[in-house]
Amino acid sequence: PLGVLLINFGQEPFVVLHGERIAQAVIAPVVQARFALFAELEETARGAGGFGSTGRG
Repeated sequence: PLGVLLINFGQEPFVVLHGERIAQAVIAPVVQARFALFAELEETARGAGGFGSTGRG
């Protein structure tokens, strides 16, 4: 079974008849990230330049 919650924010009544198509489903995977905690990070080629740093300019 599938339930659909409808809310009419308008002033006029809205009637949904049996068999009318009022929703659609999108099947998508649920991805869960795994995080690792580190006390310190190793030095990188970017250095302390930060996010988006190319080392140019």
